Amino acid sequence: MRHLLTTTFHRHNHRLPAILHHLLIRHYRAPKPPAPPKPPKPPQKPQSFTLHDATWEDPYSWMSHLNDKVAMRHMDIYMEQEEKYIEAVMSDTEKLQSKLQSEMASRLHFDLSTSPIRWGPWLYYKRVEAGKQYPVLCRRLASLNEQFISNKDPSGGFDFVSGKKIEQKLVDYNLEAERFGGYAYEELSEVSPDHKFLAYTMYDKDNDYFRLSVRNLNSGALCSKPQADRVSNLAWAKDGQALLYVVTDQHKRPCRIYCSMIGSTEEDVLLLDEPAENVYVNLRHTKDFHFVTVNTFSTTFSKVFLINAADPLSGITLVWECEAQAHCIVEHHQGYLYLFTDAAKGGQMVDHHYLLRCPVNASSCPRIWERVFDDDRDMVIEDVDFCNTHLTLIIRENCSFRICSVPLPMPARKEAVRLKELNPIFLPLPDHVSQIWPGPNYDYYSSTMRFTISSPVMPDAVVDYELSSGNWNIVQQQNLLYERTRILYGTTSSGGIANGSLNNLKSDFLNEIKSEDDNLWNCLSEFYACEQYDVSSYDGVMVPLTILYSRKNKNKNQNPGLLHGHGAYGELLDKRWRSDLKSLLDRGWVIAYADVRGGGGHGKAWHHNGRQHKKLNSIKDFVSCAKFLVENEFVQENKLAGWGYSAGGLLVAAAINSCPDLFRAAILKVPFLDATSTLLNPILPLTAADYEEFGYPGDIDDFHAIMKYCPYANIQKDVLYPAVLITSSFNTRFGVWEAAKWAARVREHAIYDPKRPILLNLTTDIVEENRYLQCKESALETAFLIKMMES
Repeated sequence: MRHLLTTTFHRHNHRLPAILHHLLIRHYRAPKPPAPPKPPKPPQKPQSFTLHDATWEDPYSWMSHLNDKVAMRHMDIYMEQEEKYIEAVMSDTEKLQSKLQSEMASRLHFDLSTSPIRWGPWLYYKRVEAGKQYPVLCRRLASLNEQFISNKDPSGGFDFVSGKKIEQKLVDYNLEAERFGGYAYEELSEVSPDHKFLAYTMYDKDNDYFRLSVRNLNSGALCSKPQADRVSNLAWAKDGQALLYVVTDQHKRPCRIYCSMIGSTEEDVLLLDEPAENVYVNLRHTKDFHFVTVNTFSTTFSKVFLINAADPLSGITLVWECEAQAHCIVEHHQGYLYLFTDAAKGGQMVDHHYLLRCPVNASSCPRIWERVFDDDRDMVIEDVDFCNTHLTLIIRENCSFRICSVPLPMPARKEAVRLKELNPIFLPLPDHVSQIWPGPNYDYYSSTMRFTISSPVMPDAVVDYELSSGNWNIVQQQNLLYERTRILYGTTSSGGIANGSLNNLKSDFLNEIKSEDDNLWNCLSEFYACEQYDVSSYDGVMVPLTILYSRKNKNKNQNPGLLHGHGAYGELLDKRWRSDLKSLLDRGWVIAYADVRGGGGHGKAWHHNGRQHKKLNSIKDFVSCAKFLVENEFVQENKLAGWGYSAGGLLVAAAINSCPDLFRAAILKVPFLDATSTLLNPILPLTAADYEEFGYPGDIDDFHAIMKYCPYANIQKDVLYPAVLITSSFNTRFGVWEAAKWAARVREHAIYDPKRPILLNLTTDIVEENRYLQCKESALETAFLIKMMES
């Protein structure tokens, strides 16, 4: 019986595991995935506002009550919650962020020094010492340049072979940081024309203004005076014996000009005090240091005055005035004043800048200014620069930028001439130039002029053009192909071209030069395509769109995309090569730039047609470009993101309000989101240019236009919004409360989807001044975009 029972038991025992497994499967409950983190909900304290014929309610207006201690305590709690929320949402991207940060850091172009700037007998430059956060401003005699660059350790500044001290340290900004609470940010820096003094302004973070200091460059000591706070501008006079500077009022309006005699114990002399609250003051010296020009302007007028630099206390003389605000720069060259301006002609607005001139000693009152060049729609002058022997012009032909020069003095003619008649020398440039920046070019008596050339497919190139001989040198540019940068310390990578070959260059010859010397520009167009399109906006206006993508990773209708926009203040959209975007390009992303109305590069009318009550044009232009990318299969549907900085944040946020289903994600960096409240009750000081750009709420037409485009006022209800990462800072023109209010209201009104979070990333430091923080922030933004597209 025992044997029978044992046999029976063993006969059925092999079935038990299967039965148990079956029972376990039936009763097994998979663990629930962790619940997605819930966004913070700040308290609502509704407050009503009425203006003109409108009344609206703002439940989050308390966030901007900086003097309300209770409100600020609630704000602190809310900011802590936001910090925890973004950490929780992005926690699964920590490895990706670390990888991206390593990628971006490896591409950072850690120069030993900036490109040396020649001025008189000296070469001026900034360099970074090992282990230091901030640079050191130095100079060395150009005559000792060869000895300097032959040293293995040029930072030592001493040639042990010859026994000569080669380098002179002028300002150590690490020591300046100790003066200013651990932070060193310089806004202005001007060496006196006799090279004996340096006047510079440092940001005082505790008081939120710039402080003026003057340093004796021979002794290295700070001068006892002038030392002034809230300084916005400065100019040397009297061959370095006098310094003129502008001081702002408590609303940061530049309004007073003082003159300080260096070495004198007397009080600084007040030269100008502008009492009108809507009038702003600016000054600069002419490049030959013969005059100091004073600009006063408001929304209704612009004036330019001259001060004799040899006798700055002798008074100021009016040389130009016009109605409405205008850009006016006056230069002096061999007895003539040259005025570069976009002021209206005969009461009619002009679409671009033009150049005028008149003798310095003109006896007529008002002065009679004669035009230098005839208007030429095919060659629009964007900027000018003078030296003693040449006039250089940055010109625009359609959407292409070029640089040319003409010898000075120009022929004495009473009538304006076409630029082409002067046989300008066109300087060679790479393909796809998006912007040209004139360099400091301090040395008026040097015929070498420096420019920075920018392109979406090329790291910025700092180029010296020798205008007399036609030679040109790329003095600094990162080489991403060989993971190195063109070496500084006085050496250059040369691409010399004879003068004869540059004279009257035609397009065919330019192409020949480019084909031979493409490698000199370190252009990346072999790997990344750059294409230009004209996109029809809602009203038929053609909007320029630049599209950038990896030739290797382009797949039709399968690529995610990132569309950039700005469209404000008549400023050019920044389309420079950004090494952080390489991480997206190499992962198959399409990068696009929409030159919407309100921005620059296409004339004043283009700017005016995208500002104030026409601001909706720029928003609709951006939407049209976004639709073009999807409809033409550059970007996969539901994989398009928007990117906007400052006023560009307003553009992208307003476009999201208009078409929330068009975008899958967006990056808003220090955005301007609550235009209605900010323009109506500014907490941080605004300028006349801000109101000219976005409108005056006191004007009923402007008010209604603001209410139509304001991102905060037009958030849709019960609609699915894209995922948005908002980056804001406590050191920014637009307060943190704007970003916080917008985030809270979108979460309140829109359909909640944890896969489309609204995130707020707050920083306490000025990221632009710290490369580590730049990489960290860019890695977070890139990881956010990748996560949102893959979720």
